[in-house]
Amino acid sequence: MLLSADLQAADSAAPTVTFLDRDHSILAFNERVFDWAQRSDVPLLERLRYLCIVSSNLDEFFEVRAATHLDAANGRVVDGPYTQESFRALSEAAHDLVARQYALFNDTLQPAMKRESIQIVSHSERDAAQRQWVKSYFEREVRPLLMPTGLDPAHPFPLVANKSLNFIVQLKGRDAFGRENDISIVKVPRVLPRLIRLPDKLTGGRTLFVLLTSVIRAHLSELFPGRDVGQFSQFRVTRHSDLAIDEEEVINLRTALRQGLEYRHYGEAVRLEVSASCDAQLSDFLLRQFKLPDLALYRVHGPVNLARLTQLIDLANVPRLLFPEHTPVWPLQFPVDQPMFERLREGDVLVHQPFESFDAVLGLLREAVQDPQVLAIRQTIYRTGSDPELMGLLREAVRRGKEVMVVVELKARFDEEANINWAEMLEGIGAQVVYGVVGLKTHAKMLLITRREGSKLRRYGHLSTGNYNPRTARLYTDISYFTADPKLTADMEHVFVHITGQSRLPHMAHLLVAPFHLQKALLERVDAMAVAAAAGKAARIIVKTNALTDEQLVRALLRAGQSGVRIDLIVRGACILPAQVPGVSDNIRVRSVVGRFLEHTRVFYFRQGDEEQLYLSSADWMSRNMLRRIELAWPVTDADLRQRVVDECLVPYLHDGCDAWDLGPDGRYIRSLDAARDEHHSAQRALALRYAQSSVQALAPASESNGSGGRTWT
Repeated sequence: MLLSADLQAADSAAPTVTFLDRDHSILAFNERVFDWAQRSDVPLLERLRYLCIVSSNLDEFFEVRAATHLDAANGRVVDGPYTQESFRALSEAAHDLVARQYALFNDTLQPAMKRESIQIVSHSERDAAQRQWVKSYFEREVRPLLMPTGLDPAHPFPLVANKSLNFIVQLKGRDAFGRENDISIVKVPRVLPRLIRLPDKLTGGRTLFVLLTSVIRAHLSELFPGRDVGQFSQFRVTRHSDLAIDEEEVINLRTALRQGLEYRHYGEAVRLEVSASCDAQLSDFLLRQFKLPDLALYRVHGPVNLARLTQLIDLANVPRLLFPEHTPVWPLQFPVDQPMFERLREGDVLVHQPFESFDAVLGLLREAVQDPQVLAIRQTIYRTGSDPELMGLLREAVRRGKEVMVVVELKARFDEEANINWAEMLEGIGAQVVYGVVGLKTHAKMLLITRREGSKLRRYGHLSTGNYNPRTARLYTDISYFTADPKLTADMEHVFVHITGQSRLPHMAHLLVAPFHLQKALLERVDAMAVAAAAGKAARIIVKTNALTDEQLVRALLRAGQSGVRIDLIVRGACILPAQVPGVSDNIRVRSVVGRFLEHTRVFYFRQGDEEQLYLSSADWMSRNMLRRIELAWPVTDADLRQRVVDECLVPYLHDGCDAWDLGPDGRYIRSLDAARDEHHSAQRALALRYAQSSVQALAPASESNGSGGRTWT
């Protein structure tokens, strides 16, 4: 029999493996999102929403991932597989995706919206009355906020904020002082709406909009009296925006982050967007100003920020052009006439969001706040948003004399300011606030409640694969896990004590904790499956995660597959593991499911023979999650709940023939066309339908909907 050490040694004898490129994999994920914008079976305004999501995702991609590629392109020495050629290849892929975005918007979505009497009207399409209204709007709302900057030695190129809207204008003639300064920059304040709906009295029964860029373009000359406007273009620069704070060197992390946020909007430029018609002389001038190569220039046929068009969806307000409203149901496992604490003493409860309501989480917190026997509440905050109810409950808990301690992760990317505000408000009401562990992000999601029951204290816990955010809880698939298990809740308390007191973690009964145990435990379980397969046992691994980029875990999976373990990986986004490569990963399938809801649940399943283990987790299979974050994974020990996770979070996705994509040996994703799967079966749609019916009848096993049986994985 092969032992774990033998498996590691066998790595050198295994076929050479070339991992897939992570950044190209991220772009491939956005291609799958873009596919929803192209699908004719998707409601029209939802197609526009998906198009905007791709644009927003690309913004974040450039803000976070592009700087290192750009450094390599400029000849700087950087760590990793970054070269001038890799920058060129990534740029070409990004340019292609952006070009297809605008082609879809201009050639398909806009004509389709026009047929529905929804239209963005350009200056040439506006009639006299509409032009007069736009002129009045410009004079009243826009012009007072615009301050052109003519460039000369006393007025150098202004500091342009990340992703802000600007115009570059070439002027003819001389200025008021007789000089020929011919370039002016117009910065457009963020407070101005990028999309304006025309009054109904001017639209003839249609829903008409004008873009702010169109309003400014039509009246640009009015900003330069006495000068003739020549060439001009809107432009937007994207900057590297990943905050870098040396926690070892700062005295107050919150203050350091607050100061860092002031400069985030002015980091290194990584992308320049201009109008497709922008004169080459002007675009070259901008490239020089931002120190960018030609490949960083994106000429677009439309507004430079498509993501802002999400406003149109709400302003148009046409329900028939949207998905039918989804209403999560109250979890049946929490009877409305039974206190939640009492129910949890009977056994653990699992809530599957967004099919079941996140209100159960708020309900538990509300019950804890109102219960005089509850003494303490501890909670982590990562991406909680600005939910007033959650804040109100914590405030009320403090007012009632309960001990409230909140771990606020200040370094949650792009939520830093919101979380700083959370921390300050919570401290202001008397809660104990800590910021986690130096050098690590606290990504674990947990809520721990301590209650006096007779002469003893009992703990009640909530663990989740997702955030304490009521808004995203309606959009993301996640598992909320409620428990009164004394061993599991004791582990949770140990983690809270570790975070606040920086003490060593004792032995954990159930929880796997990163960066201490999680990666090692997962490697051991993967290797154990390989040992079992090598010994002739049936061995199975199924992992559902948002990303798979940790090289140690990937190598372990490859070893296990080569040992005969059947492996299915349901990876929503980036994946560096090459699947179905002959002699390398024949036994490994990789699927990505992109649906109406964002797949966010993390499930790790291992089986050898009749023995199975299933974990839920806050962690993706990425090095940062394993080594640079506080993360949790916990076993589902109740057989019925474990089967439910299998039936709802794994089986339907392996049989999805509607929203699923399979990763091929060439590294490309293709729509699932396996005849064994039902091409009309959408896992998310089936789950939503089943839960919608659950208020009047018991839940049927998920596997029955696709005829697969509870333990069929093929």
